Amino acid sequence: MTQYAIVTDLNRCVGCLACMVACKAVNNVPIGSYWNKVLRIGPVKKDGYAKTNDVEMYYLPVQCQHCENPACVSVCPTEASHKLADGTVQVDKEKCIGCQFCAMACPYGVRYLNEEERVVEKCTLCDQITAAGGLPQCVIQCGGRARFFGDLDKGIESFEAPAIGYDVDRSYDNLYTGNRITVGELAKEYSNSDVYKLPNAGNEPSFAYILRDRKWQG
Repeated sequence: MTQYAIVTDLNRCVGCLACMVACKAVNNVPIGSYWNKVLRIGPVKKDGYAKTNDVEMYYLPVQCQHCENPACVSVCPTEASHKLADGTVQVDKEKCIGCQFCAMACPYGVRYLNEEERVVEKCTLCDQITAAGGLPQCVIQCGGRARFFGDLDKGIESFEAPAIGYDVDRSYDNLYTGNRITVGELAKEYSNSDVYKLPNAGNEPSFAYILRDRKWQG
């Protein structure tokens, strides 16, 4: 079994929005629509709040979670929304009739109707790149090295991101098949209690988030 996903180390995310920009550029996402959104969570009062600067916040990237049991697939009348052997959820535009049942069924609001093409679109996990052995563009361009791509069945410690350093070639053409670093090598120590997922509505979201020393508000 394979379940491709993204793990985000929220303590490393600086809210630069590079993942949003890279996604729109590579996938030609129309103005006003997003396959990936970065939400600001907080500021909220810390436990033991005593003065005005006793607050905390973090940034939370949200996109299609490529769920294990995707509700969007079960409600699609034409099987345009479907799950591949690599665990990703994709949309066959040739079959999509633009009914938007999938968008209404998604608990995360990450699908939209392309008004020009009259088909529903969403994050594909850059399948045009990952199928050739590369990393999703949002992972390649992450300014804080907070995003990692991999197979959940191999454990999140094995998830990969580009190696640190501006001297490393990060161009799109070579798909970034080399010069990688793993969660286990780069991330600061964390426990299982520091790993979170978005609310589960029976769809079993695949993406994971690491957050230490702050209250999870997802």
